Amino acid sequence: MQLLWRQAVGAFGLLLLVSVGTPGQDEATFTTDVKVVNILATVRAKSGQIVNDLTKDDFSLLENGRPETIKYFSRESDLPLTIGLMVDTSMSQARVLQSERSASFQFVDQVLRPGKDKVFVTQFDMAVLTRQPLTSSRRDLEESLPYVDTPSKNELQAQRGGGTLLFDAVVKASREIMSSQRNRKAMIILSDGGDNGSEETLASAIEAAQRSDTLIYSILFADSSYGGEDKTAMMRLAKETGGSFFEVSKKLSINQIYGIIEEELRSQYNLGFVSDQPVRVSEFRKLQLTANRKDLVVEARNRYWAQR
Repeated sequence: MQLLWRQAVGAFGLLLLVSVGTPGQDEATFTTDVKVVNILATVRAKSGQIVNDLTKDDFSLLENGRPETIKYFSRESDLPLTIGLMVDTSMSQARVLQSERSASFQFVDQVLRPGKDKVFVTQFDMAVLTRQPLTSSRRDLEESLPYVDTPSKNELQAQRGGGTLLFDAVVKASREIMSSQRNRKAMIILSDGGDNGSEETLASAIEAAQRSDTLIYSILFADSSYGGEDKTAMMRLAKETGGSFFEVSKKLSINQIYGIIEEELRSQYNLGFVSDQPVRVSEFRKLQLTANRKDLVVEARNRYWAQR
């Protein structure tokens, strides 16, 4: 009898701890009995400068056009981060691939916190291949990135079907890796944006990323001698998942772009709410997160998957 009483008291204490969180804090808290919808957001002034000193009261949130109360809030989120490096290795990228590899490792070397953050590396051309499974080791990444390369002559001769499976790669990574991860998740896509041969579509790639709560940072890095880049696809992948789109140019190098992404990841707001509308049928619900100040622009996903 005493054992049962101690177990009951312990369970009740744990429930209070999970539901209430740390007194005096508004930080996002994940519960087992309440479905908290989390939104990661970056806020910029119209000049492009990141704004990282806002409070919960500086935001307004709509779900399917209805106001919702932001219950959880934290700045400069210190939550663990899962990053997917998605590298286009089709032949159109041959001339820029070395720059992508070196900049990618430099970025990971600066961002990765061993034992806390995780990274995986996927390449896509006529197939989708995970070169490096999830790891927190810089050594693993240093050893695996050189193998991210264009197809060999024999592989090209044996090729069947398409040659740049961008949309298939996003869906595969979202479903097989990101969907089982928690906290902050981001994919960084390096590509000219062209897709040739995917079974998936741009719409299904965006949906898969949204279902797995993954931000997409898309970097358009094209060899101008090839042509065929698709800026629209890269822009939509970023915008509709709450990430950002960049284009490598003479004025903006890939290293500079990675620096901007690093700053964004260190300056995110983490907001959470509990919908006042019960989920009777699993569905996508529209989100509209805005800043109350008219001179600010909020980058955040525009819908989420409400799971019954």
